[in-house]
Amino acid sequence: MARQGLKSPQESVVDTSPVESFRTPSKEELRELREQPTDPQAQQEIIDSIEEVYFSSDSFDMVQYELEKLPPDLNLLELEEYRDKLKRQQAAVSTTCREELERVTSLQTNLQLAAVICTNARRQLHSAKEGFTEASLGLLANQRRRQLLTGLLKSLRTIKTLQRTDVRLSEMLEEEDYPGAIQLCLECQKAASTFKHYNCISELNSKLQDTLEQIEEQLDVALSKTCKHFDVSHYTKVQLAYKLLGKTQTAMDQLHMHFTQAIHNTVFQVVLGYVELCAGNADTKFQKMPYKDLCTHITTDSYIPCLTDLCKALWEVMLSYHLTMQWHDEHYKEEETTPGADDSNTEGSDESNVGRSYVKKKLEHGLTRIWQDVQLKVKAYLLGTDVSNFKYDDFIVVLDVISRLMQVGEEFCGSKSEVLQESIKRQSVNYFKNYHRTRLEELRMFLENETWELCPVKSNFSIAQLHEFRFMGQCRSPSVSPSRQPESTELVELCLFEQYLQGGNPFEMQIDNKEEETEDVLASNGYESDELEKSVYQDYDSDSDVPEELKQDYVDEQTGDAPVKSVSRETLRSRKRSDYNLNRANAPILTNTTLNVIRLVGKYMQMMNILKPIAFDVIHCVSQLFDYYLYAVYTFFGRNDMYESSGLGLISSRLRTTLSRIQESLIDMEAGGENAGPHASPEERKEKVPSPHLSQLVILTSSDTLYGLAERVVATESLVFLAEQFEFLQPHLDTTMPSAKKPFLQQFYSQTVSTASELRKPIYWIVAAKAIDYEQMLLLMAGVKWDIKEIMSQHNVYVDVLLKEFEKFNQRLGDVSRIVRIPLPVSNVLWEHCIRLANRTLVEGYANVKKCSNEGRALMQLDFQQFLMKLEKLTDLRPIPDKEFVETYIKAYYLTENDMEQFIKNHREYSMKQLTNLVNVCLGSHINKKARQKLLAAIDDIDRPKR
Repeated sequence: MARQGLKSPQESVVDTSPVESFRTPSKEELRELREQPTDPQAQQEIIDSIEEVYFSSDSFDMVQYELEKLPPDLNLLELEEYRDKLKRQQAAVSTTCREELERVTSLQTNLQLAAVICTNARRQLHSAKEGFTEASLGLLANQRRRQLLTGLLKSLRTIKTLQRTDVRLSEMLEEEDYPGAIQLCLECQKAASTFKHYNCISELNSKLQDTLEQIEEQLDVALSKTCKHFDVSHYTKVQLAYKLLGKTQTAMDQLHMHFTQAIHNTVFQVVLGYVELCAGNADTKFQKMPYKDLCTHITTDSYIPCLTDLCKALWEVMLSYHLTMQWHDEHYKEEETTPGADDSNTEGSDESNVGRSYVKKKLEHGLTRIWQDVQLKVKAYLLGTDVSNFKYDDFIVVLDVISRLMQVGEEFCGSKSEVLQESIKRQSVNYFKNYHRTRLEELRMFLENETWELCPVKSNFSIAQLHEFRFMGQCRSPSVSPSRQPESTELVELCLFEQYLQGGNPFEMQIDNKEEETEDVLASNGYESDELEKSVYQDYDSDSDVPEELKQDYVDEQTGDAPVKSVSRETLRSRKRSDYNLNRANAPILTNTTLNVIRLVGKYMQMMNILKPIAFDVIHCVSQLFDYYLYAVYTFFGRNDMYESSGLGLISSRLRTTLSRIQESLIDMEAGGENAGPHASPEERKEKVPSPHLSQLVILTSSDTLYGLAERVVATESLVFLAEQFEFLQPHLDTTMPSAKKPFLQQFYSQTVSTASELRKPIYWIVAAKAIDYEQMLLLMAGVKWDIKEIMSQHNVYVDVLLKEFEKFNQRLGDVSRIVRIPLPVSNVLWEHCIRLANRTLVEGYANVKKCSNEGRALMQLDFQQFLMKLEKLTDLRPIPDKEFVETYIKAYYLTENDMEQFIKNHREYSMKQLTNLVNVCLGSHINKKARQKLLAAIDDIDRPKR
């Protein structure tokens, strides 16, 4: 077969020459080769069709193999076809073998050429070795070795420096140069990564990582220090250090945790210090107590100092946070105005903006969180102690401190401090109920021990001069709008964080202010000028102002026509007399109790001004102070059973309603032993006060003192003065009152405060009713003969007696005015009552007449005109009260039957007795019995109103 006929490459190569000899195929073989297919794929298919056994071994006998395959029955045609197949397979193998043989021959030629090239190269290398010395090559090797050693030395020096870096890092940390330390550490880590192929560097790298973590821990401690005492340079270093670490956002998270921890640690240490100080022993159980429980161990004496120190410490924390925000705002503004390296790096710039936005939002959200923590800590402290028994000034200090703290909170984060407001409201309501109850009891005690003597104050006295009202500012008149007061306060205390930025603390001067306040409201002896007082007294000591004719027992009718100039002089003098002011018109009339009530109102308003949520409760209690004072004055000096029968309408329906309301809502009638109607519950009685009783030192039955007129004037006018002060305070109260409760305030002023002056009528009526002897006048009138036959030119004696009574009354008023100023409204009320009672006594006397002629009616008119003429010289009160009441009654004597019937219907102010007398005496002889009965029946049918 062809495969067996081929020689191996080793056998075919006879020498190393490039000439190769080949066996020349026969013509028949060449023909057969040309007849074979030249398609490589077809040729490959033919080769693949050769049985594997032909390639098994060199000892394979292919002839024997083929012969054994022949079948028993031979077919020539099949044998020829099989022979052709084998020939094609042989041809394909031969062709392939030839091609492979050509490649081997080509390879042999190339190898021979390579051998020639190598021989030439060896020859040339031998020549080069002979041309250069081995010393030159050694020099080059040494130079290369030197360069390697120099690099190694430099690396070793760097490694040595890296190993000594921890000493420098420690020094930088002690100097608080955190940015420098971090920068150095990062550079060392970078250098260490360069020499990581050295074994010693792996240990150094681990050490640098530990050092960096240590720096971060110290940096965290340094960050926590800024929570209590902010320092710009210190904080700048810390922030720069965190920026180098790439942990700005982490630093902000840590900062807020430190602020929260600082608040807790600060308040705990402050309270613990006071608790241990007051405990007086070395007991350590307090240190393990929760803060809330610790607050319950604060004593009353240490409550305010501890609260003040607590707020001072919390202020330092909040100020540090405020300065932290301020630092970041200024830092970001600088970065925005100064172009940085990040401008060229869009990605880095975006990252920086995200970091700034995160820090800004974190700081803004932290404001509310920190203030909430502060509120909760102070709330626990406030509610840990019962302050209901505190002194007023101490409690006001507590309110001042909390009010200032709430102001800090509003400036800090715009919070309304609901937690603090609710806490202080609870304490305030608890305190105020107890305080008000005690004050009402004290007021009752003051009223029952009050002798109603004048409290000497200066003529320019104003409640604004009392230190209880200093909080209202320098207000001098009711026209000043209280709504402007808070604005002026804001101007003075503009932004606490700016005011105390450089130092100080808004809670440092909360206690000592009141000690420095002084008042200059009391006069030395009640009068501002002794000389002025003496001159006025001399005026009243003499009778020079009293007309001579009034000093005579009988006054000539014709002397009444005095010259106009003389009448004007007397009128002027009487006008001066009727004021009884002793030139102290501006000096307020008030008592020590009045002053105490005013001070108490000021204290209540302070509390209300500081704590708006309890404004209504406070104003309600303020109204009770006024109610009780008014009720006491009425009970002491104005209650009298003769009001109803007087017919003078002394108590208005509004005043009567007010007194009834006060008695029902405020007065504990059961405690006073009076008939209180249905029994009140214990809770209702707890809110009430027993009715006060007048001091036994006050005598109201002596005619020498005009039945206690001085005490009545002081009591009544002090009430009027108190009402005026309430009117002055109304705008301020209105601004603090909640809108929903303002109707209560308006009703209080319209129904109660405005009725104070109405008490003058019933109180002074009692004096007027007793100061003049009206019964004596009735007896004298009963002795006058009215059925005279001729017109008289001389008035009756009872007129002179009555005028003498008025003169005596006038003198007594002058005596009383030396003790207390009698204001013009008071003198007018007194004169009005006296004149009204005198006129009604005249009518009553005329109604007692049994017989009267026309001349008698003329005498009545003469008497009354004489009385009026002389009376007008004693008083400047115009018009004369009830003048028409007398004149109309006298003129009624001249009426006819028909006119009398109409008169009865129109004039219901006269009593049935007085009208009956008109019918019987005036018309008795002119009408028949039937007509008289008709008129008397008309009188009986009249439905008379109660006046």
